Amino acid sequence: MPHLKSAAKRLRQSRKRKIENKKIKNQIERLVKKAQSAKNLPTLYKAIDKAVKRKIFHPNKAARMKQALARKLTAK
Repeated sequence: MPHLKSAAKRLRQSRKRKIENKKIKNQIERLVKKAQSAKNLPTLYKAIDKAVKRKIFHPNKAARMKQALARKLTAK
């Protein structure tokens, strides 16, 4: 348990952010699994870019994800 009031607040904030970040990551995972064709790419890219903007993913990880998606969906 935190001893300081500010430490307790930081703990509450980090728990809340962790839950929200997990929701967004799970949403992106579901979108990736449901992706059937290349016409779904803009929607996926938009979701990934929003996550990068909110600092949920590192920009390089997002680039790797987008590249893998493009390869997977355009190869069909």
